[in-house]
Amino acid sequence: MTRFRIALSLACVLFAPLACVLFARPAQAAWPDRPITMVVPYAAGGSADVIARVMAPEMASMLGQPVVVELRPGAGGNIGAAHVASSARADGHTFLLGSVSLATGPAISTLTFDPIHDLVPMGGIGAVPNLVVVGPGSPFHSIADVLAAARARPGTVSYGSSGLGTGSHLAGELLAASAGVELLHVPYRGSGAVYPDLIAQRISMLLDGMGSAIGQVQSGTVRAIGISATTRSDILPNVPTIAEQGVPGYEFSLWLGFFVRTGTPPDVLARLEAAHRRALHAPQVQERLRQAAAQPIPEDAAGFATYFRANAALWADLVARGKLQRID
Repeated sequence: MTRFRIALSLACVLFAPLACVLFARPAQAAWPDRPITMVVPYAAGGSADVIARVMAPEMASMLGQPVVVELRPGAGGNIGAAHVASSARADGHTFLLGSVSLATGPAISTLTFDPIHDLVPMGGIGAVPNLVVVGPGSPFHSIADVLAAARARPGTVSYGSSGLGTGSHLAGELLAASAGVELLHVPYRGSGAVYPDLIAQRISMLLDGMGSAIGQVQSGTVRAIGISATTRSDILPNVPTIAEQGVPGYEFSLWLGFFVRTGTPPDVLARLEAAHRRALHAPQVQERLRQAAAQPIPEDAAGFATYFRANAALWADLVARGKLQRID
């Protein structure tokens, strides 16, 4: 046997097992390799659902897989959030469209998960103010009317909400605390369920996110008597802020942003963040945000994380100082 054949035979003996291992190893699947689920923890028709429906197809076109909106309402947004934080795999194929309840939840109630440690902010979308709306036959034509009635008959002026701990609930609690009045809270399963009772005057008012309330106002189904932003909206310039109607400093917004489960690979998070930021600037998404009078918040993951943690600290401080009460 020649030296060449001897060397070749030896190489085959030595390196064949390694070659088998290398070629037998399955190729790593490209991400995403299946449809992606966007969990919206609120009922159909609300601000979060409205924004999700226009964001999902834009993100899908950039990620190369369908982005399916999955509604998991209940417990003020905590049922859907807990699913992403505790049950969904940390692989980026499921992410959460979260809201202010993630910041308020730890301060006002006992949760089955920790939003700060179990979820990672992916990027902010915007901060949507609430509209104070009443039925078309309501005797209330201003926030001053509401407050006067609440002072004259404590506990008889009611407001509906999407449920305990939701933005519409906390906006009402903050109004009562800021104005020093007693309001009766009536929780529903989603803001859409409130409107029939509001129109029939079985409840006095609703502080609904502008994204879902604006259509009802523009159609004449309900009347808007106040907005929770610091300035009036260009869309409804004749609707004064709550602050200018006798509640100085009052401001509340339903911010929206995306989160993934802690442990999601950094490269996957980066791809989701990039898709989110590009989708956010799509004309149809920007138009929807404009219609909802949304104010910009940090859209990058790092900036949004700082914004989120500061908001959580704010609500914790309000509870600690006795400005708001826990609900559990």
